[in-house]
Amino acid sequence: MPIEIRPVSAADHAAWLPLWQGYLDFYQSELPAATSALTWQRFLDPAEPMHAALAWRDGQALGLVHWIFHRSCWTRGDYCYLQDLFVAEGRRGDGIGRRLIEHVYAEARAAGAARVHWLTHESNSDAMQLYERIAERPGFVQYRKIF
Repeated sequence: MPIEIRPVSAADHAAWLPLWQGYLDFYQSELPAATSALTWQRFLDPAEPMHAALAWRDGQALGLVHWIFHRSCWTRGDYCYLQDLFVAEGRRGDGIGRRLIEHVYAEARAAGAARVHWLTHESNSDAMQLYERIAERPGFVQYRKIF
């Protein structure tokens, strides 16, 4: 059965949450439950620039993607930041990650965005094999200060 990518709806929370937790576990991260709840609510609010979609097969959610539109000083069109991408363990390598990224590409084009960009950890070599095939690596290094 083919993979179906569709935006989340309020009824998808129970399918989204284990994938979200799997993503956090993958990156050895923890968030307060209130932060995850707020994130979910933002996905459902049409006034928010945050979006989410799930990859489905046979009624089971197998992957998630989150993206955010934001302004840029470099272009007239917004940029699209692909913030989170996760495919359930045991389902990686089936093309689901690519399909989720292509979904974001299509959403960004439809919204008039000038660019889709994302980050990954340098240790995420499996995902980077895909990224090297479907995007360019511009060589920028991330710096940050957490408050």
